[in-house]
Amino acid sequence: MNLDAFLRLQQVQEAAEDDEEMELTAAAIGLMIGGALEAHQMRAERRHQSRLYLCRPQLLPNPRVNTPWQALYSSNHDRAFITTMGFDSETFHAILGAGFASSWYSIPIPRNDASATGNPRPGARSLDAEGALGLVLHYLNSTMREISLQQIFALIPTTISRYITFGLKILLAVLRQMPDAAICWPSGVEEFTAYNDLIIERHPRLTGAFATIDGLNLPVQTAEDEEAENATYNRWLCEHFVQLLR
Repeated sequence: MNLDAFLRLQQVQEAAEDDEEMELTAAAIGLMIGGALEAHQMRAERRHQSRLYLCRPQLLPNPRVNTPWQALYSSNHDRAFITTMGFDSETFHAILGAGFASSWYSIPIPRNDASATGNPRPGARSLDAEGALGLVLHYLNSTMREISLQQIFALIPTTISRYITFGLKILLAVLRQMPDAAICWPSGVEEFTAYNDLIIERHPRLTGAFATIDGLNLPVQTAEDEEAENATYNRWLCEHFVQLLR
């Protein structure tokens, strides 16, 4: 074999080796990309399994039309109102008229992505004032999970959280201005006796009182101290609460 033929053969072999290295490199890069995509997909699936909430496609299309809340509100039934919200229909509408409705429509809802000094857009809100008050009272009157509130009011989690936070502030401001919502000591023995008679009629053994609180559970954080933790743990609700009993 002459020198030229030898050199050409060597060039061919080197080119073949370069092609093999390129193929191996491409295969390795492909494996790394595929592995990264698979790992990302697995992490996403694990996150989705722990996200216990509903998204818009799983909810009713319009929060203001044909929701369970709309059916309840349209019934105007005192027993239904008291069972779900703690107030009868007359008291519910009294709170609306005392300033909750006007505040809901006139005050902008605080948002991180919007100016706090802008004009409110009540028409763009998912709930009207009645729905907002209903949501807040459902939240206060029950221990239901947020996913249940999503189904009742057809709202996504971020909207539920924002409306509850905003509605609670409005409700507190309104109740502070309502004379009927004030907690007052009896003005004299006759008034005290009248209140006590009402309580005894329902709870014969509860004498000497003018007011009662019926099993209010206030959620609290889990205490680090074991004794404090046991004192606030409610086995029936499987959560930690401060309990106010009559």
